[in-house]
Formats: sequence, structure tokens, C-alpha cells
Amino acid sequence: MWLNPEEVLLKNALKLWVTERSNDFFVLQRRRGHGEATSRITGLLVGALDTVLDSNARITPFRILLQVPGSQISWVIASGAAVEEVNKHWDWLVHNLLHSLSVFENKEDAASFVRGKVKGLIAEEVRGRQAAQEEDPQKFREALRKFELHFGLPSSEKLVTYYSCCCWKAHVPRQGFLYLSTNHMAFYSFLLGKEAANSTSSLLLIWLKFVIPWAEVTRLERVSTGKLTEAIRVSTRVRQREFSMFLNLDETFGVIGQLADIALRRLLDSEGLELDRVLQQPARITKRVLEEQALREYVLALFRLPRAEKLHELASCSVWTPHARCHTAGTLYTTDSYLCFSSREEGSCTLLIPLSEVLSIEKAESTTHLPNPVIVSVRTKKAFQLIDLQDRDELVESMNSRLRALQWKLSMFPSCFPPTWSQCSPTPYYTFYYDTGCSDEEEKEEQSPFFCVALFWVIQRPPSVCLCQNTELVKQRLWEDHFTEFGRGVHMFRTDKIQRLVAMGIPESLRGELWMTLSDASSDLESHQGYYSSQVQKSMGHNNLATEEIERDLHRSLPDHPAFQNPTGIAALRRVLTAYAHRNPRIGYCQSMNILASVLLLYAKEEEAFWLLVAICERMLPDYFNRRVIGAQVDQSVFEELIRERLPELAEQVPDLSTLSSVSLSWFLTLFLSVLPFQSAVCVVDCFFYQGIKAIFQLGLAVLEANAAQLSASSDDGQALMILTSFLDQVGSEESPTTSSPVENTSNTDQPPAGVVNITDLINQSFVKFGDLTVRHIERLRCLHRIQVLQAHEDTIKENTLRLTAAEVYISPENLSDLYDLFKVFTHPSFLDPGCTFVERQYRLDRPQFKSLYGLLAPWPASSNQHNDTLAHRTFTLLDHDQDNLVTFKDFVSWLDILYCEDLNEKIRLLYRLHIPPALTENEDDPSVLKSPLLSTNRPLYVSLPSGYHEQLKQMLQDLAKEKEKDVEKPLPLMNQREFIQFCKTLSYMFHVDPEENELFQAIAKVTSLVLQIGEAGHRGESLSSDVTSEEDPKPAGLGGGSSDGGLEAEEDWMVSYAQILASVLTEQALVSFFEKPVNLSAKITAAKENQYQQRAKLKHPCSFRTF
Repeated sequence: MWLNPEEVLLKNALKLWVTERSNDFFVLQRRRGHGEATSRITGLLVGALDTVLDSNARITPFRILLQVPGSQISWVIASGAAVEEVNKHWDWLVHNLLHSLSVFENKEDAASFVRGKVKGLIAEEVRGRQAAQEEDPQKFREALRKFELHFGLPSSEKLVTYYSCCCWKAHVPRQGFLYLSTNHMAFYSFLLGKEAANSTSSLLLIWLKFVIPWAEVTRLERVSTGKLTEAIRVSTRVRQREFSMFLNLDETFGVIGQLADIALRRLLDSEGLELDRVLQQPARITKRVLEEQALREYVLALFRLPRAEKLHELASCSVWTPHARCHTAGTLYTTDSYLCFSSREEGSCTLLIPLSEVLSIEKAESTTHLPNPVIVSVRTKKAFQLIDLQDRDELVESMNSRLRALQWKLSMFPSCFPPTWSQCSPTPYYTFYYDTGCSDEEEKEEQSPFFCVALFWVIQRPPSVCLCQNTELVKQRLWEDHFTEFGRGVHMFRTDKIQRLVAMGIPESLRGELWMTLSDASSDLESHQGYYSSQVQKSMGHNNLATEEIERDLHRSLPDHPAFQNPTGIAALRRVLTAYAHRNPRIGYCQSMNILASVLLLYAKEEEAFWLLVAICERMLPDYFNRRVIGAQVDQSVFEELIRERLPELAEQVPDLSTLSSVSLSWFLTLFLSVLPFQSAVCVVDCFFYQGIKAIFQLGLAVLEANAAQLSASSDDGQALMILTSFLDQVGSEESPTTSSPVENTSNTDQPPAGVVNITDLINQSFVKFGDLTVRHIERLRCLHRIQVLQAHEDTIKENTLRLTAAEVYISPENLSDLYDLFKVFTHPSFLDPGCTFVERQYRLDRPQFKSLYGLLAPWPASSNQHNDTLAHRTFTLLDHDQDNLVTFKDFVSWLDILYCEDLNEKIRLLYRLHIPPALTENEDDPSVLKSPLLSTNRPLYVSLPSGYHEQLKQMLQDLAKEKEKDVEKPLPLMNQREFIQFCKTLSYMFHVDPEENELFQAIAKVTSLVLQIGEAGHRGESLSSDVTSEEDPKPAGLGGGSSDGGLEAEEDWMVSYAQILASVLTEQALVSFFEKPVNLSAKITAAKENQYQQRAKLKHPCSFRTF
């Protein structure tokens, strides 16, 4: 075990210890007398000394020392009772630390670094012995205290876990702690392993401190370069960070990937990716929850269960497999509605038992050969025996409670289940093999208004098809033999033998049944009797975007197949697609669904085809069928990674694998139906229903491997596309020579074309060469590559948003990009509207967030914070066009564009609008001094004006009126006296920080006096502008009425227009210069970013803090 470094004098230690292994920094020693063939006198004396001293540290027979070359002082850093234990520590030191120590010029610094690293390992080892971090509250509480002290993130930020590690900078490792929270990863490093004890020395000792929001992470990798034995590389759009020397790198990498994936899905893609309810609440995320979630995702993918299923228990056990005449060891997983078993070798033997099929779960008597047995009886008078179950009593009780709940639902809602369920015998019929006869529970087909026969059996097939009957009969016989040995139905054993049968192609007479069985769509059908018909009825007569797209694609679905050249097939396809679009409006209808549904209708009944489509879209290909096909793009990125792993020579010759992945996108979306001859493609669909997406990955790799030489020699993307297209066109099956392809109109020949590749051989080749690809590995890669795909989509959204916004504003592209990033940081993820398109889907700010950003970016900050808040409140109200208490990025940028880039007229117009309804209300949320005017409202303020001033003003009003005749913009309402006084006060607050403050105050006093005189003159019927045609509409009815207070009524009768105020402002050059003076937006954005970081960090020493 690792020990806190303790000094020893090497000269004296040599008398009691024997050196077994050594290098420049480490020494592995054995206690004298331990492990020696003969008991020498020295060993006996040492043993006696150990007994007398009774020191555990001294009697441990093996230890590892840290030494400094040329020094007699060493430190004990590890010890062990067995040579295997201490050798494990030695190997870790040599593998992870020894090469890294060469970067230190001062050997004392290197030793100090190792001591700090060992202390971190001790802390890590202690935590690792706990079942979960919550079981060691004291240490976690201390880590939480340091996390809050060092980084000062919001109190809502929850620390999930932390790790001791090194962060590399300039080829030098910085020892410290990596803290992982719900929205950030943070690193705190201290000099040479010594953490500062107080804030005074902290500034001198801190080497590195930074925070990385998960939303900024673009890529996660495991790398091994140079002196880094193996490290985790975290990339953002700005830079990369590398972390190494973890005690458990696999665990750390998994947790980092999970947290980044969850945060990005919650923030960037609330539309397409379904999260567990626990993960939607960051405050409930813990390390244990992450482990459970990772396991749940794996089980759902392995058995292709519904996404809503929750994992309850997992237990090691063995299941009696009659075909092997033995018990097969593996793991039992129990969920809400299923019992799932998988052998230790993934895919070797699996078993899926829906609880809806179970009659009873009972404990049997334990024997020597059958310890802790459990019998699971199903409706088809079969039983499964499980043994070696730990905690059997609790497990059986838990499973029975869910079974009783399902049976209660059956008794309370019998109409939801088929009639045969209520006829099930409660007495289990124990057989540990499968009967060859038919079950007593054969269902009778009920009359249905829909097509109850697969279209394949209705169409008039050509005589040439009869030539394939012998092949079909052989396949049927093989499958019947398989059913006898392995069972029939959802709960049959799935082994390597069924894989070989599926590769040959499922017989057409059994294809629909086996698709339903292998996908478990049959359970959905049985548990939702009448559901499909109700969905069809509800969707009839509805016209929307989905139904319009369906109608356009109906006749494009296998157009050359006879089944879809008549109204019968088209009507069935329409019903299936519209019913699904009504069932799942989030997906609705997406292209390629029509091709899948067409093939399903050929081999399954109409209602079965509907439930098969549900299984594909919602369980087997999750997140594939939405507006942005996130799932398919993630799998394309995974496919590229698999090409690098499994076909490295091809990856070297074709550096840009995006070409291949763009070609393979249709392979995944249509399961090869759009690129292979029909009969061959249907064989691929058979494999897909058996193995899921793993079969598509394997076949895709096999296709690329078969064409690797040609692809490596291809000169451009078009040539690579032609190579793959030509190869796939030549992939045939035993039925291909006699059955035409409905996907492409090709001529039939009696002989297969030259160079044809048999689909069965290609599938078997993919199984042999790439069959070791596991679901667990695919899920891990999906988690990592989903981060890249989501960030790429985020970049696309940003590019499109900026492109559309840039056409309407004068802000530079660089500043616009920075504003988008700043705006995004302030946005709360709950405000993202998943129903919007990528153009409409913009980040949005609520009122408090807008106020914070307003204070950072406003070009004329007021001298009063209270006044700033009031103006921010009014600006937000003005920009909230939809009145949903949210402001979009486009509206936000339009506001900034007026303040920074528009001319004086537009700036005064904006200020004018901020002081009239709807921006100004009688009851504002924020109290402000602006509501208590300091100026008298009974008489205006008079300032001595130069001679001819009124004539000059009158002429300017006439000129403005002529210009406004050309303006088609809606006129602004008039402003009353109270609103105008607040307008003037806003100007005065803006001038407080200006160098020309005195001149500006005199100018505003003149303008105020003049406009007040204009208002008073207009109120008395002596307005200077009585002969001028005003640009504004007449005062709205009721503006001056409705009050019994004569003074208030007189005040409301006092009115001025925007044109009058603008003309008055134009007479004062100081005001004109102030508003036309350019303000540096770039500097404001830079200051806003720095201010934002400081507000989030709240650090006492910001110079030591870095973030990206």
C-alpha cells in the first residue's frame, strides 16, 4: 500500500534491508531474513528486533523508497506484505513517473513532486475503497470546501467527484486535484505537491488554476505521447489540456465523458436526446448515479429495450441451457418489464424474458449442485432455472413485486391485454427444455379493418420465384430444428448458431414472425391491443407537415415493387406512417422511414409493421429520426473511429474519412436497403433485428475492407463513391438471379453477373473479422463522439445565426461572434426551445440575465446602479416582442447595433421609445428616482435663448417633416411631460462620467427648457409648430382623460413629439458630438468577458486564475 512519505537514513537502513530493484529515483527493498532459503544469523536478529519493537511499518517485508541521487536521505513511499503487491506499485511508478521526472533540473524538486503525487494517490486509494463518495462524508466535505474556496462557482454548482492527477503545461507536470461538477471541470495545482496553508502564500505557490465549462468541451481523447505514458486530453475551441497520472484512468475518463455528454445534451440538444429524469436534475447527479446510468445505457443497448426502462438489479448467476446440457455463467439484469441474461462473453448466449410472459418466480430447494436456485415459469408452459444467485431472497421478492403489479394491472384493465392472458394457468409447468408441440395458448386471429396478411403473400409473384422454393424449404427445416433445440418466441436462447442461420437469410415464411420476436415488438403488440387502430382513427383527416411529406414519399417507396404499385399497398403504408407520426409528434415523419415501413409491410401484418417501426425508431436506432439525425451522425463519427481502429492501413491512405462516412450515412439510415439489391438488403435487415446496430457497423467495415485497395488508390471523393456503389450493386444472394430488385430497375438474368459477391459470405466475413466488436465499446464511443457532433451542430447554428443577423446590422463579424459567445454564457439551458428550427433555435435571456449583460455592454453607463437597472428593465420590455419574458440574440444584437453603429437619429429614437409605453409603465418592477421628477411639472424651466432661436427651430421642424414623409415606419406616440422629464434625467445620468460634463449639462438644460416651452405652448393652443405638419399621429383617445385630478389631466394634455425632441437636440453641438462619438465595442466585449469570469470565479487573486 502507499504510505505517507517518511524520511529514513539510507546508510543505517542498508543493515536491515536488502535491495531487490533500483533506479535513479526509486529503490525496492526486502527485509533481511524474509524469503531466504536458510535462516542466517542476520535474519534471526532482524526478526527478533521486529518482534521487540512491534512496529507494523518495520515488519512489513517489502518497501519502496524514494531517493535523491547523491543524498543519504530517502523516503518510504510504499510497502507490502507480498512481493506481488509491492511489484504492482513499483511497475506503476516506473510506468507513470520515472520518465516524467527527467524534466526536473533540480532533483530535490523531482522528489518533492513524487511525494506530493504519492499523497494524492493515498487520498485516491482511500476513496476507492469506499462503495461511493457519500460513504466517506468527511473527506468529500473537505474536498467540497476546497472546491468552493478555490473556484467560487455559484452555490447551485454540485461537485460530483474529484481526482488526484497532473496537468501538463510546457512539458512540466503540475500536481493537483481535478474537480468534476455538473457544469464544469476545474483544476487546482500547487507547487511541488505543497498546498498553501493561507491566502498570503497562496499567490506565490499556485502554479495553475482554471475552470472549463462542459459546454465548451469539443473533444475528449486518451493519448500517449512523449513522456506522457497515457493521458486524458480535453479540447475546447481555444486550447487543449492534458491530464495524467490517475490511479484509475479508465474510471476518470468514463466519468469525464459522461458529465460532458450529459451537460451538452441538456444544454444543446433537449430536442432529440432523451435523458433519464435524474440526469435532467443536476442537483441529483452523483458518481453512483453516473455509474448506474452507464450500466443502464449498456443494458438498454445490449437487449434493445425501451428507453423508458429502469434497471433495478444485476446479479451474477448461471442459467440452465438445455441445448448445451449445462449451466451457463453470466449476469442477470432486471428492469421494469424484463428479465435479461447475458453470458460472460457478450453475445455468446443471451436470454430475454418479458414479465408479461411470466407466470411465477419461485425459489427452489438448494442442493450441492444447484445452490440458490430460482425457477421462472412462462405462459408457454416452459421454465428457466437460475442458480448461484447472491441475495436470492431479496432479488426474488423484488421481481415478484413487479410481477404482482403487472398482474394487478391485468385484472384492473383487462381490455388492454389479449384475452389469452386471463386464461393462463397459475400452476407452473416445470420443464427445463422446450416442447416440440404447439402451446395450448394459440391465439385466434380476430377480424381487423386493416390488412392482416403480409403484402408479400398477396402480390402475384413471377414463376421464377418458384425456383427458390427448395432453398426456402431447406431454411425452414433448419429453423424448425433450431426452434426444437433452442425454443421459439421472445424468450428463446440466442447463441452463435442463430447468428449463422440469420446470416443465411431468414425464410420468407418466418421472416415476419422472427422480426417480431428478435425485436420484441410482439410484446408491444400484445400489451397494446387496439392501440394501432385508435391511432389510425385519430390521425385520419389531419393535415400537417408530416402528412404532406408522407403523401409526397408514398409512391417513392420501393416504386418498382408490385406491392406498392397498387392502392392496397399504398393505403397500408399511408396508415402505418401517419399513425406513427401521430403517436410520436416529436419525430413525426422523416425521410427513409417510408423505405423501412415498406419493407416491414412486405413481411409482416400491418399492425405488426407499425410496432416494428416503433421498435426501430425508438429503441434500435434511437435519435436517428429527428430533424438533425443526431443519432445517425454520432454513429458516422463512431464508424470513422472504428475504421481507424480496425482498418489502420486504409485510414492512413485516406486521411479524410469524412468522405467514407458521408457515403455510409445512407447505409445506417436505410439499413443498406437503398444501396443493395433488394434480396441482399433484406438479409441485412435480418441481421439488424438480431444484433442491432452492431450488425451495420460490422458489415460496413467488411465492405470497406473488401475495397480497401481501390479506395486507397482513388483520387477523389467521386471515384471512392463509384467504387463502393459498384461493389454494392454486385452483392447478390441465392434469390438474386431470379428475383428482381424493387429498389433499382435492373434487368434480370438467368446467371449472376461476373464478380458477384454473395451476401451470406459477406455477412459471415463481417462476423468472423469484426465479431469481437462489443455493444459496450460502441456505447463508449457513442458517448465520446456525441460531444463532437453536438458541438459541430452548435457551430452550425452559430454560423447560420450570425449569417442571418449580420445582414441586418453593422457590427463587425468578429464582434458579432464574440457577442454570440458572451450571450450564450449568460443563457439558461431551460430557455432553449426544442420545437424551433436551427435558425429559430437561438439562446434567450430572461430579465435578470439581460440586466447583467446590459450593465457590461451599455455604451453609456449611468452613474447610478439603480438607474442602470431601471433602463435595463425598460430595454428588456421593449425588446420582448413576444411578451414571453425572453429576449432573443437577434433582438439583443439589434439593440446594440443602434447604440454602437447607428446615427444620432436612431439613438435618440431608441431613448425616446424607452420613455414611453410599453417600455415605460406606471408600475415598474424596479423603483427608481425617475418616478419622482425633481423638476416642476407646473411650469417649465426657462433658460435664456439666443435671438432667432425659435425661427431656426421652426425651420428645422419643417425640414424634418418633409423627410419623414418618405419614411414608411410607423410613427411614434407622443410623449407627455412626466415621460419627457424622465427622458431628460436619463441623459443627465449618462453625462456624469463624460469629460465634457459641464458643456453637456448646459446643453441638456437648454434643450429641456425649449421642449418644455413647446409643450406648454401646445397645451395653451400657442404652439410654435401649429403651422407645421407633424409627422406623428394625433394623440390617442383617452390619453388625457379618465382622471378626476385636474393637475394630472393638465399634465397628460402636455405633449411633445419625437421630431420636436430630435430637432431640439440637433441645435446643441455638444449633444450631437456626444451621440456621434464612436464607442469601441471590441473593448467593451473584452471587458465584459473579463468581468464575467471574475464574477463567476470570485477569486481573491485573479492573476492566478485561467479559464477557457
